[in-house]
Amino acid sequence: MDTVEDDAWMSQPDAARHLGVTLIRVGVLIANRRLIPAENPAGRAGVTTAGVLAEETWRANATKRAKLTRLLKDTINWF
Repeated sequence: MDTVEDDAWMSQPDAARHLGVTLIRVGVLIANRRLIPAENPAGRAGVTTAGVLAEETWRANATKRAKLTRLLKDTINWF
């Protein structure tokens, strides 16, 4: 896990609030490499701000078909 500066880091609960999802969903997004795990200089685990912003942009612009395709791919990756 990379260490990034505080302004490039977000805690997982903050990422969940920012994206409007549950904390468990943030874990799923990390597991499926949709969010990038990172530590801040204090050693706290979280995700990169860039990853959260990219996910937010994708969610705002993706078609229903793209969202369904991603859901299917993510589900398959769990098995």
